[in-house]
Order: sequence, then C-alpha cells, then structure tokens
Amino acid sequence: MKTTVTARGQTVIPARLRRAHRITPRTRIEWIDDGQTIRVVPLPEDPIAAARGTAKGLRAVLLRDRKRERQRG
Repeated sequence: MKTTVTARGQTVIPARLRRAHRITPRTRIEWIDDGQTIRVVPLPEDPIAAARGTAKGLRAVLLRDRKRERQRG
C-alpha cells in the first residue's frame, strides 16, 4: 500500500489497515526508525491490560529449569 505525505507531514492510514489493527481516532501510534525502515505500531489504550497474560506459562518453565539444575548438582 502506498500513501502520500502532505506538506504538513501528515499521511493517511488506509482503511483496511485501520480496521485490521483496530486503529480509531485518538489511537496513539509509535514510529520506530531502525535506520533502514520505519515501522508504525499502534499503542494499546491500557498498556498494563495489553501485557496481561504475556508471561503465562513462564512460572512452569522456570520451575522445570530449576529442578533440572538441582538434579545436575
């Protein structure tokens, strides 16, 4: 998809992408420049709620690894 940047530095996010990524008016956007490309990432309204559940299962992995280390001596 291609868009154009206006004289004021604005551009349009295509409707298909807005729908797919649930971008609505007042959605905050982060621009990430890695030196070669620019990524546009919508930020969650509530970053705490968005992170909830991302560590699910890590406790079991940690306990398993600790058990293996103890068995090795």
